[in-house]
Amino acid sequence: MPFNIQPVQEFVVRPAVPPPLERMAELAWNILWAWEPTIRTLFRRLDPVLWKESGYNPVVMLGRVSQTTLDKAAADLRYLAQYRLACQRFDAHMAPRPAASDDKLIAYFSAEYGLTECMPVYSGGLGVLSGDHMKSASDLGTPLVGVALLYQLGYFRQYLNADGWQQERYLENDFYSLPIQRAKNADGTHVSVTVQLPAGPIAIRVWTMDVGRVKMLFLDTNTRTNPRPEDRAIASQLYGGDNDTRIRQEIVLAIGGMRALEALGFNPTVFHMNEGHSAFLAIERIRLFIERQGLTFAEALEATRVNNVFTTHTPVPAGIDLFDPGLVYHYFRQYCQDAGIDFSEFMALGRRNPLDASEALSMAILALNTSAYRNGVSILHGKISQEMWHALWPSLPVEEIPITAVTNGVHMPSWLNGDLADLYDQYLEPDWRNRWGDSAVWAQIADIPDEELLEMHRRRKRRLIAFIRDRQTASAYRRKAAAAEVRHAAEVLDPHALTIGFARRFATYKRATLLFRDVDRLKKILCDREHPVQIVIAGKAHPKDQPGKAFIREIVQLSRDADLWKHIVFVEDYDMKVARELVQGVDLWLNNPRRGEEACGTSGMKAAMNGVLNLSVLDGWFDEAYEVSGGWAIGDREEYSEDQDAIHASNIYYLLEREIVPLFYAQSLGGSTPDWVRRMKQSMVNLTPAFDARRMVHDYTRRLYDPAHRNWDKLRSNNFEDARTRAAWNTRVHQIWPQVNFVDMGPAPVGPVTSGHALEVQTRVRLAGLKPSDVRVECVFGRIGVNGGLEETEVIPLPNSALNGDIGTFSRKIIPSQTGRLGYAVRISANHFEDPLTRPVTSLIRWGIR
Repeated sequence: MPFNIQPVQEFVVRPAVPPPLERMAELAWNILWAWEPTIRTLFRRLDPVLWKESGYNPVVMLGRVSQTTLDKAAADLRYLAQYRLACQRFDAHMAPRPAASDDKLIAYFSAEYGLTECMPVYSGGLGVLSGDHMKSASDLGTPLVGVALLYQLGYFRQYLNADGWQQERYLENDFYSLPIQRAKNADGTHVSVTVQLPAGPIAIRVWTMDVGRVKMLFLDTNTRTNPRPEDRAIASQLYGGDNDTRIRQEIVLAIGGMRALEALGFNPTVFHMNEGHSAFLAIERIRLFIERQGLTFAEALEATRVNNVFTTHTPVPAGIDLFDPGLVYHYFRQYCQDAGIDFSEFMALGRRNPLDASEALSMAILALNTSAYRNGVSILHGKISQEMWHALWPSLPVEEIPITAVTNGVHMPSWLNGDLADLYDQYLEPDWRNRWGDSAVWAQIADIPDEELLEMHRRRKRRLIAFIRDRQTASAYRRKAAAAEVRHAAEVLDPHALTIGFARRFATYKRATLLFRDVDRLKKILCDREHPVQIVIAGKAHPKDQPGKAFIREIVQLSRDADLWKHIVFVEDYDMKVARELVQGVDLWLNNPRRGEEACGTSGMKAAMNGVLNLSVLDGWFDEAYEVSGGWAIGDREEYSEDQDAIHASNIYYLLEREIVPLFYAQSLGGSTPDWVRRMKQSMVNLTPAFDARRMVHDYTRRLYDPAHRNWDKLRSNNFEDARTRAAWNTRVHQIWPQVNFVDMGPAPVGPVTSGHALEVQTRVRLAGLKPSDVRVECVFGRIGVNGGLEETEVIPLPNSALNGDIGTFSRKIIPSQTGRLGYAVRISANHFEDPLTRPVTSLIRWGIR
């Protein structure tokens, strides 16, 4: 046990790297090695045992490797050749891209990042997505800086007790052994920023990480400068503690992150909030504009929202952070007072009903209110988000709620297995790694001989099974299990059997036990002597999620059944390493959440890229991919009035019995291509380019980042005078709006309209002192549905054709492009946005009534 003496003078000793290997430290401190196999191989080859013991961390390796090993490597011509190749790959990736014509820089805030195994500051899909976003931005040369919390304990490590119940343990991160470094000022002193909390100032240390070309800032409060233990522990655990801990973390992430960016000289032109955890950054930006530009609160809101981007990942209200008004007042009373911000105005930005003083502050609503650009993470999730937040824009049809969708992706270089990459090197064009969006390149997968593709996958499955047996044996020894259980752990799974993978957070909506709903029927499928099937399961339940823990225990208990122990395996301590082995080695990937509750899901994308077929509910990303995936759908796209769980479980069994298992074991006839391999190739050809995270980042840039940057450029070009003008205009329009109304709706259509002939739509509006350019009059045209509402609508602007005193006439001739029972409605709204996607929550809309 270490003897605690204070104070201790700290210093770091690094190995004396021989001159022929002088760039080893440079290669280690940039985590490009996490997705560049040539660099990773360099460290693994240096000392394979130490590489594994270090947690695949080159920084730890260089701190522990013996001088003898380094000197031997420096004298080995083979190793030096590998070293030179690694340096070439590093330099090629880091080579400056053509300079941009502007100063665009995106600041990306997220509560967690899954970058590599040795950086345990992630819990699941949100973190891995954030990490893949960073890596893809580096690959594309997108100007981006990431902001994160540096958790002392990270997320928990999972182990199971003898009864199969999840236990948690927390390992303390040694920041000095991670690929991060303290940020320094120009004079060499360490960068530190502060935020003010009710009990006093909180000092925040700033660390930096190089993710290829992308710089990341990590924020840490565990410093002696903070005398109170509760302050040092703010960034202790990811998603740990109560709401008091959570709000403190989110203040440090958002407000501390903004101050860290400024301290290091970053001047972002776009701010991306990845989920609502960082929404307080919008308030910090407002504060800065009030202080430095002399703007009012309303003016500062107009100035800052134009280049804020908010991505929601939550399809159900229960997943939103809500803070009690009293708690928010405790932490922001002095902040608002010092900034000259009315606390009630601040709270109104985070409420469905701004006038309800008892309503909690929603971080999602705060982000929606303060962002011009908002998106869900799949097309289906975008639609669900529009329904979920319809109450914020109650006068708009659901399909016009200004929330778009950018479907997630995964970073192919991080998740593609090396054996498949070798096949691609042989059969695809040489630059396939960089041509992620070129369908012609991926079509060449068809040229890979079937047997070579199958043999590649067999190798990955054998590797997976060896990996699982090692982990299961180690787990059994740790639990001091009986000799029979230890023996069984080394014998689980059959390399020749159809292997199903299921790995994800054990949130109840993901229905981890759905497959086990009818155990007798499942046993018949798994234990068929001629066509055996086996299931590999992994995942963690949140420490407070007792139903999720019960799911794990149920599966573990079932895996000990005398008939099933070889066919069902639960792999402890799910992390990026386990995920990588599973998505690269199983045959079929199972995903069965309740439809509409999985925002996107990305594990199936990773599996598909590796030739693994999907068996999935039509939710999230798979709702877009199914028809071209080569996989199978569980259920359909309809609303379920009956028991969805029973229907989906039965559908899974039916597909396994009648189609999937027979297809997997079918032999080719007359040398023709087996259908399973055809489906593998179909999956790889169609899904690899469509769900590459580089496509995702490209979509964000084209559709959200670039427009937000242009808006910011325009606004700052005249010292934010447009923000002042817009705020004054908003105030005036809100005062006048109750007097704005429709005078008449023009003549109604008489009799049928012949296709191809024009229909004149006209309305007259009392403007009450507004100019015609202050309003937007639109005709919403579409087909009349069964219930009398409009469907398949098109929004057509009606230009001002006359002004008679206070009465404006707006009209247009419309030629219907559809036939059948059609209709239209007319509305007027305040013209305070250029792009309907950026429509503010406070939009003023009135519909005409005939």
